[in-house]
Parts: sequence; structure tokens; C-alpha cells
Amino acid sequence: MGFTLPNLVTIARMVLVPPFIMLVVSNRPGWALAVFATAGISDALDGFVARRFGQRSELGAFLDPVADKLLVTAALVVLSIPDHPASFPHFVLLNRFPILLTILTISRDVFIVLIALVIHLATGLTRFPPTVCGKITTVVQVVTVCVILLYNHLQIRSTAVVPGLVYLTLAVTLLSGFHYILHGARLAGSAPDAGR
Repeated sequence: MGFTLPNLVTIARMVLVPPFIMLVVSNRPGWALAVFATAGISDALDGFVARRFGQRSELGAFLDPVADKLLVTAALVVLSIPDHPASFPHFVLLNRFPILLTILTISRDVFIVLIALVIHLATGLTRFPPTVCGKITTVVQVVTVCVILLYNHLQIRSTAVVPGLVYLTLAVTLLSGFHYILHGARLAGSAPDAGR
């Protein structure tokens, strides 16, 4: 099964990434939040349609997490940009995502991909499904992005909510990273070729 309706919705979510970035750097956090929320709704929609009408596909199973990761990573990166960069001199953020945490988050994702690759090469496993910790981390990241955009839209500098969410994001990012290491070790140990 190729380009089903859920797959097209997923691709549309990926297409929303450049407009989202442009809206943030153009100091339009309200519109950026609307685009980000639309992408989130489309994520739930494509999953529902795929299950309800039996339109699950290998392409969709590949594209859906890629689209999610692309959008969230783009949001974290653009919300970490310092004020007044050369390309966007009028760009300013009242509330932002710490750049070091963005680097840590991206490093964690790269590390997870490397773990999956090593497991695949060592055991032949082709599926490395997300863990509950991984899903919770994504939810926390999405909530943090939405709250930062909302506070920026309202032109309120948060001294408690945003910093609290940032620390929560740091905690779940580290926790899920260690959990993926253990999860990967279990998958490798339970593979048919593990004892050979």
C-alpha cells in the first residue's frame, strides 16, 4: 500500500515545518502555535484514519515518526536561536528553549538511531519501536514548545512555568535516553541470533 490518505496527511505535516520556522523567526508566535497545533491534530488524524479504515502501511510506519521528529526538532532548534541573528535582525524571544538542552535532545535522538542500527547489524532486527518513556518525552517536548509559543504570543516572560517545563524536559530526555539503552540491550538479548 503506497500513498494512502494517512500518508498524505503525514507528508502535509512535514510540509508545515518550513512555514512554522518562518513564522517563529518573523516574530509571529501565535500563528506559529496555530501551525504547530494543526500539525499535532494531523498526527492524531492520520493515526485514526489508518486504524479505522485499515490503511496502515510500511511507508506510513516509517514516515509518521520521521514527521513528528522533524517538527519537534525544528521547533526546539528555532526556539533556541539567540535574539537578533544576522539573517533575522528583528527576531526576539521573550521565552526560549535552552540551546544546550536542544543539543542534548538531538544527541539523544542520534544515539537512539545508532543503537537501532547496531542492533540491526548484530541481530537482523528491523523493528525498534518507541518505548513509553520515549513517547512521554515527545509529549513533554510538544507541551513545552506550545507553552513557550503561547507565552511569547501573550508577550509574557515566564519565570516559573516555562523554566519548570524545561527542567522536566531535561529530566525525561535523560531518563528516556538511559531507558533506550536498556531497551536496546533487551531487544538484542532476545533476538533469535543473540546466543550464536
